Amino acid sequence: MTDDDYDAIVDLNDIYPGAGTFRFGNSKAECQQQIDLVRRGEKSANCAPFREFKDDPDAMPVVGRCDIAANWGGSPALVLRTTRVEHVRFCDVTLDMAEAESSSYTLDGWRAEKTHYFKRNGGWSDDMPLVFEFFELVEDLDGRSL
Repeated sequence: MTDDDYDAIVDLNDIYPGAGTFRFGNSKAECQQQIDLVRRGEKSANCAPFREFKDDPDAMPVVGRCDIAANWGGSPALVLRTTRVEHVRFCDVTLDMAEAESSSYTLDGWRAEKTHYFKRNGGWSDDMPLVFEFFELVEDLDGRSL
């Protein structure tokens, strides 16, 4: 993250008090893909294993709070507002939830992709608890001078 990126996030926190900053995915390509899905209106949810929040409870999504999705390099890309949070076991995820994470998912496709993803990122089980966050795009920061 550059000093300019840091300054831009500080300025956004003046507009969106309490906003946290996060990145989608575990690689530059995956991060950009997820941002593009949000921009096209094809992604309105994200899920993560509950274990990721145990050591950082402030990172837990909060309904009504805005957060900043950053590009891989740290520059702010999007402002998202959490509209709903559900705690659900992996095996209980519905088609609507899977489609909200990406409109291209079928439920079986979501399960296969997430099983692979979770296995390589800390472990997977069919009954693992997930935090499913639904959000709306508040502001696309692409081209905005911050």
